[in-house]
Amino acid sequence: MAIAAIASSLIAALHARTLKKIADTNRMTVSYRESAVPFCYLLTPHKAVGFSADLTDAVVDDVRKKLKMPGLQIAYIPVTGQNRNPLLVNDTYDLEGGSTTNTAARGQDVSFSISLFYAGTRVLVKKASRIRGYADLAGKTVATAAGSTNENVIRKYAADHHLDIDVVPAKDYAAGPRMVESDRTAVLALDDVLLFGMRANAADPELLEVAGDALQVEPRGCMVRKGDPASGLSAARSRG
Repeated sequence: MAIAAIASSLIAALHARTLKKIADTNRMTVSYRESAVPFCYLLTPHKAVGFSADLTDAVVDDVRKKLKMPGLQIAYIPVTGQNRNPLLVNDTYDLEGGSTTNTAARGQDVSFSISLFYAGTRVLVKKASRIRGYADLAGKTVATAAGSTNENVIRKYAADHHLDIDVVPAKDYAAGPRMVESDRTAVLALDDVLLFGMRANAADPELLEVAGDALQVEPRGCMVRKGDPASGLSAARSRG
């Protein structure tokens, strides 16, 4: 299945320095997101699940085999949209268990797996709000993830279309839907795939809907430390 191909791309992207660090310390550190449904989120206080969590589990298994270290210790740390890049760059963790938009700017500091999926910015709203498209955002408060491509996209759209909107940061993915439900903000602007997951997990999904056409569709993948993929591992395998 797709996890096999993506896991192989991540293994290939692991830089030789990262692999040496893992081997020397007998420890591999994987990040996770606490509420990035359906890719990585906490099912219990100590268990992250989702597509990206399954993917990193597959990569960990392959690293153990490649390095011949069946007892390799695995540590997991939570990250946010604000600290995921710097914590990878400064060696706090080795592999991202989440999904990040693959942009040219980020590519200067980190490497990416092959794309997990493509997503565009849309908005989560209350059905009763009658917000059906971006033109309806005039005069509204818009929550989004601070420093995200979604923030850049929604600000650019507002500027290009002369919309007076107030963009406010959501503390994390979990906080965003609550801001809409409690009327602290009219809309939440994020990747559409995340918004559908948030709606499905809301207390009353029927009160919410995902509106607007997808703006600026972009690839998302898992980050690894910057390096020459050719110097890393190149294992390829298939999982059912």
